[in-house]
Amino acid sequence: MTTRLDRCGGTTRRVLLGGAFGLTAGRRQAVAQSYPTRPIRMIVPFVPGGGADLSARLVAEPLGTVLGQAVVVENRGGAGGTIGTTAVAQAPADGYTLLYGTPGPLITNRHLMASLPYDPDRDFAPVSLLTRGAYVMAVHRDVSARSVADVIALAKAHPGELSFASSGIGAGSHLAGELLCMEAGIRMSHVPYRGTGPALQDVAAGRVTMSIDSYGPMVPLLQSGHLRAIAVTSADRQPELPDVPTIGETIPGFEVGVINYICVRAGTPGPIIRRLNQALVQVLADPELKTRMQNAGSSPPVSSTPEELGAMLRNESAKWGEVIRRAGIQAG
Repeated sequence: MTTRLDRCGGTTRRVLLGGAFGLTAGRRQAVAQSYPTRPIRMIVPFVPGGGADLSARLVAEPLGTVLGQAVVVENRGGAGGTIGTTAVAQAPADGYTLLYGTPGPLITNRHLMASLPYDPDRDFAPVSLLTRGAYVMAVHRDVSARSVADVIALAKAHPGELSFASSGIGAGSHLAGELLCMEAGIRMSHVPYRGTGPALQDVAAGRVTMSIDSYGPMVPLLQSGHLRAIAVTSADRQPELPDVPTIGETIPGFEVGVINYICVRAGTPGPIIRRLNQALVQVLADPELKTRMQNAGSSPPVSSTPEELGAMLRNESAKWGEVIRRAGIQAG
């Protein structure tokens, strides 16, 4: 009798538990189907004025239209992007807080900092790639160099006297400059800033020799003649600057790609991640957005699956981890 009752009780328990899990799954699906029901925050972990901020604002408006809720860009700069990234890691895993990522937060910071207030692998879930482009190497208008070869010759003639600005220690603009020095066998002084905007302003004012940074924020400075484009960091010339050579044309094999992407906090329900991914794929495929981003000097929009983005983040982390180790860079 006892055995039979235990079996019956176990069966009943299994049925009840199965029903409970079924209800939980049903609730999750219902939440995903109704998502979003309120505005979404897109956190850019850098100060206003940089390339990430520019691209984020171009994407946020049409993304909000597709999702039926406003997508509000929120700048939280500082500490190499870790302050804003930490805010996403600590937000509820409900899809209402997005991380606008650049190479720093989830790719290079792990190699630069002794410790992080978040785990790049454990705390975030990839959603989609947003842009893929290149940096532009530009000098102040009074610098005599007109080519990469000229810059190298000038740096060799005056070791350590040339300087390059970046948006911060360990930022992509810093690593690109360090890679150039390593590959060209030259020495330049690194001058870090708190964001791309302030860095480029000081190059334009002649306080720093050059910068290798995002094209978008450079556009008005290039058009006004305060900066002069020397080269691009991509493997091929960029459509926006067809007459500007690649650094690789002078230093074979040199290439620095720039990716921006969207992630959410790990644990966000899969259906919500898929909804966000589908919306981003739709937005990024719009020719009008591509034109707007091109006119603003932003990198071209490119979407991906969450899985493709995850693989890309891992590959980029391995590549830049090696550069950081070779250069002995530490951000603190």
